[in-house]
Amino acid sequence: MKERITKLLCLTLVFLFVPCFAQAFQEITITEEVKESIKERIEKGESVGIVVGIIDSQGRREFFSFGKTRIKGKRSVDEYSIYEIGSISKVFTCIAFADMLVNRELNLDDPIEKFLPGGVKIPSRNGMKITLKHLATHTSALPRMPFNLRPTDPSNPYADFTVKEMYDCLSGIKLKRDIGEKYEYSNLGMGFMGHIISRVAGMSYEQLIIKRICNVLGMNSTTITLTPELKKRLAKGHNTKGEVSNWDLPTLAGAGALRSSADDMITFIAANMGLRKSKLTPAMDMSHEARVDASKNMKVALGWHISNNGKTQITWHNGGTGGYRTFCGFIKDKKIGAVVLSNMNIGADDIGYHLLDNSYKLKKIKEEIALEPEVLEKYVGEYRLSEPAMKLTVTRDGNKLSMDFEGQGKVQILPESETQFFMKEADIQITFKMDESGKVSGLIVRQGGKDTEAKKIK
Repeated sequence: MKERITKLLCLTLVFLFVPCFAQAFQEITITEEVKESIKERIEKGESVGIVVGIIDSQGRREFFSFGKTRIKGKRSVDEYSIYEIGSISKVFTCIAFADMLVNRELNLDDPIEKFLPGGVKIPSRNGMKITLKHLATHTSALPRMPFNLRPTDPSNPYADFTVKEMYDCLSGIKLKRDIGEKYEYSNLGMGFMGHIISRVAGMSYEQLIIKRICNVLGMNSTTITLTPELKKRLAKGHNTKGEVSNWDLPTLAGAGALRSSADDMITFIAANMGLRKSKLTPAMDMSHEARVDASKNMKVALGWHISNNGKTQITWHNGGTGGYRTFCGFIKDKKIGAVVLSNMNIGADDIGYHLLDNSYKLKKIKEEIALEPEVLEKYVGEYRLSEPAMKLTVTRDGNKLSMDFEGQGKVQILPESETQFFMKEADIQITFKMDESGKVSGLIVRQGGKDTEAKKIK
């Protein structure tokens, strides 16, 4: 469940009478440029099947799909195909939580220990306790992942992580920073939030989401457990080596367990934008309220991230599991939204941003070149990133390089020149730097248009 860099949207209004007209009749469309980009990604192995959906201020829906549900299959994907949506599940978790706030079943400032069995120790720091608000805004100071996650099957890493192990993890954590001090994305924290609201509701996480959200909005293809009919519509996940296992998250379901279709996700976006009113509207509106600064141009609401360039803002979340990458976002004041679902672990967020605002360019599909092992070997080592403070480790396996972002797992970096590399899984470029003697002195990480330097330390 890897989350990627924020992109911003831009809207220019010219005449005084334009805003009301534009908000009432704003339309978007899936252009030929987008369609050709999607086809190129699939032809060059960056996905097996991609589905995109848009909705405009008049409630007009449009979908485009290309590719297959599995690499060796014959069935084409469409807006009814089922994908793992990964961390977009966090938004569902927080809307269910907001609905409980609206109905006064919970309070934002409730300490989380209030909802757990006796004997479960919750970390605190400097007299502060972790609250539900901290979990929902990624400010709990809990780590990104459980330290005791040791999967029996690495291809389905959360499947055997138990509630007891989650409690043991929480009891053993020593917080490295003050609670509420800063935004730090946590799958553990949001998975724990899903566990708490399920306990309060007296039902499983899946039952809670279906009852509180899916049944209300008529989202009949959004669930965790797939019926035989939904299994027929499943777009199997893939990585660059082939088909991979679907993920199961029984304990941390609130962080990323849901599966859905583009058709259902457009229904979800429409409700969030207020195009369709329901008893969930107050909870959804509450979930959009910015509460924490995550960076200069990004704030965090309840589950959602909100990017703002000073002219307009996009409310969004993306998601990723072992074989999927997904995106959903909308511009609330213009009432336009977009969804992108891909059944490969290579990001396609740029399509979503471009659909919402075509000033954001679609990424160019980079071509990998071959380098000799002795050239690759000189890049092997450890590097220290300045901001955020993080160690990067570069390793070589034959004629391939991989980079590990301080324990987050290895990702291949592919050469496009002798010193410039790129990742397929995310829009990240790596440029290695040389000193006057020709030795590698460091590297530059480019992500979201920002360059960050890292010195070689070993």
